[in-house]
Amino acid sequence: MLQVVLKPRKAAPFYGRHPWVLDSAIERVEGEPTDGDVVDLVSDKGKWVARGVFNSKSRIRVRLYSWDAAEQLNDAFWHARLQRAISLRDALGYVREQGAARLVFSEADGLSGLVVDRYADWLVVQVTALAMLARLERLVPMLVELVRPLGVLVRGDKGVARLEGIELPAGVAWGETHAGPVFIEEHGIRYGVDLAEGQKTGFYLDQRENRRAAATYVAGRRVLDMFCYSGAFSLSALLLGKAREVLGIDASEKAIALARANAQLNSVSGARFEAANCFEALAALRESGERFGAVILDPPKFAQSRRAADEALRAYHRLNRLAIELLDPSGVLVTCSCSGHVTREDFLYMLVGVAQKSGRDVQILEQRGASPDHPTSATCLETDYLKCFICRVV
Repeated sequence: MLQVVLKPRKAAPFYGRHPWVLDSAIERVEGEPTDGDVVDLVSDKGKWVARGVFNSKSRIRVRLYSWDAAEQLNDAFWHARLQRAISLRDALGYVREQGAARLVFSEADGLSGLVVDRYADWLVVQVTALAMLARLERLVPMLVELVRPLGVLVRGDKGVARLEGIELPAGVAWGETHAGPVFIEEHGIRYGVDLAEGQKTGFYLDQRENRRAAATYVAGRRVLDMFCYSGAFSLSALLLGKAREVLGIDASEKAIALARANAQLNSVSGARFEAANCFEALAALRESGERFGAVILDPPKFAQSRRAADEALRAYHRLNRLAIELLDPSGVLVTCSCSGHVTREDFLYMLVGVAQKSGRDVQILEQRGASPDHPTSATCLETDYLKCFICRVV
């Protein structure tokens, strides 16, 4: 038997179905498993807890997948998990011919270390754990059977690959290659998506419903969209929300080029996109006396670890303070954080500090999270990473 034995008084989170067993919780390993092997997790008293996959190179020493002692982690198991995940998105109405959706969301779907996004007829698979990389050659044919795409592209994250001790996977795993952007439709708006080199897997699918919600507050307003990437919040503000005009700013020249192309694709007037450092651009707009009826802030992850959370909160404070200084009276602030190490409560208190320092009342109208194809696991709250607050600033 390949067993991982927990230290005394360390079993409670795993009886509670949390999927990450850190090295600090482990007393010893029995049976000499190799990385990628299935192991049983047992308490210090020898009581069976769960079944998972071992990785000696990661701080997450075991990723747990089953709490049923009779259940084996074989092909039938993985196929059933994939099918269950895809069925949810189908039930949500997100599986559409020219649509885009997250079909598999790692821990939230009981598939820790695997993300699968669908863009029209293509799948992008992101591997963030050795457990999934070791089984990728078996998982891809299952996805092909269940979704029937034209092609499957595999992407990885350098930081995660380093933490997991794995080689960075990349390239076409199955089917056709695709040169140039793949075109998708969201809320009646068309977007070109760079599957090979775009941020994340090519598009911020988690903001899908937040884009539509934010649009309801911007009619007739001049909108500033910071960290605009490929222009999705900007185009939603114009086409869904009937904003008067939008200025989108992002540090990436490639992102700005894609945003401009997306505006042209939808025959949009009233959108202007510029490449600039976003903090510097906000300060310059303030100094020049610019004012906006709405400001949207959707920055990249500021906290890569728990140790960086305080520094990230200071950055969020500065960012939101600059944004508020640009807002007209009764202006709308849409402010987001995708830093999982910054809690919703921390982000709320950051806004409290911004209101106090700016001397303006901030009324929180909506507290939102990721779209339903990014569900939160009640036993792994780390999956509740995205915060989106829609506010009125008096």
